[in-house]
Amino acid sequence: MAAKPVSHDDIQTYRDAVARHGGNKAAAARELGLPISTLKSRLASDTLTPPDGFRIKGTSTLYDAVTGEAKLQWIKTDADKQQQEEALREAIRGFAEEQPKAKPTQPPRAVNGDLLAVYPVGDHHLGMLAWHEETGADYDLSIGERLLCSATDYLVSAAPATETALIAVLGDFLHYDSYESVTPASKHQLDSDSRYPKMVRVAFRCLRYMVKAAKRKHAKVHLIVELGNHDPSSAVMLREAMAIIFQEDPAVTVDTSPSHYHYYRFGKNLVGTHHGHEAKPDKLPLIMASDRAADWGQTEHRLWLTGHIHHKAIQDYNGCTVESLRVLPPADAWAHNAGYRSTRGMHVIVLHKEHGEGSRLTVRPEMLS
Repeated sequence: MAAKPVSHDDIQTYRDAVARHGGNKAAAARELGLPISTLKSRLASDTLTPPDGFRIKGTSTLYDAVTGEAKLQWIKTDADKQQQEEALREAIRGFAEEQPKAKPTQPPRAVNGDLLAVYPVGDHHLGMLAWHEETGADYDLSIGERLLCSATDYLVSAAPATETALIAVLGDFLHYDSYESVTPASKHQLDSDSRYPKMVRVAFRCLRYMVKAAKRKHAKVHLIVELGNHDPSSAVMLREAMAIIFQEDPAVTVDTSPSHYHYYRFGKNLVGTHHGHEAKPDKLPLIMASDRAADWGQTEHRLWLTGHIHHKAIQDYNGCTVESLRVLPPADAWAHNAGYRSTRGMHVIVLHKEHGEGSRLTVRPEMLS
């Protein structure tokens, strides 16, 4: 029979008892009401329970050369990504529950039910720092917030009053994912502005602003927040929090699926969203056909919206178009020095229920006051 796992608190209790008795395990066992063999076994146990968010990946034990008893043990742990994401989700749920909920508002008087306004948000990298003398343009947390909110106002004002709006945040909304300003996977050092909590606060404010701005022109708003390679955990936090903040507003829906691929069906249109760091463009049509077989068969206009590469790229495949979106922020020092250059901007794409894309509007930073 496998040994019963012993918690860190229990082990510490046993060790404290042994220490109080000057290393006499028999006396410690009597104090604890345990057989001496049980105490020795538990102190030498290799099945210690790691703290929440970590898992055991190995142990090292120092044995007494004479008695053969275990004297010291080192428990090697590493972070368990799934547990940490679950802990983060619960933490942000508790945080968001304390925030004021968005109340329903009066919808626009007249909207067009045959049109869908899609507002894709390319990699916005809130928290990135750029200096114009080095990169050609300044960027920090306040500039990022001002750019996105101003671009949203411009596009919402110019877009037709459609019944529904789709806001699709395509990943890397935040520049980094923790108190360390590094990429989560490769640990590349990033030029960052401010502190992580402040960055998260601004991200909440931006998403709430976008949804509320869209509601001035559209009767319903659907929000998708994709995770990127810069913010895989923070994206989970953002979408869960937005779902809570708007839970009392029936006009707003938030896709909280943990999938790395999300979809929205509008008449004969099927829109897929993905950051673009995992599946290459040529793989996305088959992923869509597999994930949404029924919708694929019932639609004629199928579109993937992606980010990651920070410039516009459109490729038509059999039955599906894959588009990478431009971004509002400038390049950071690394990208600029590596020779990357691209036009900056944000769009609203208008889809007709039967005929697919009918028009799109573009705003660039230089057009914003």
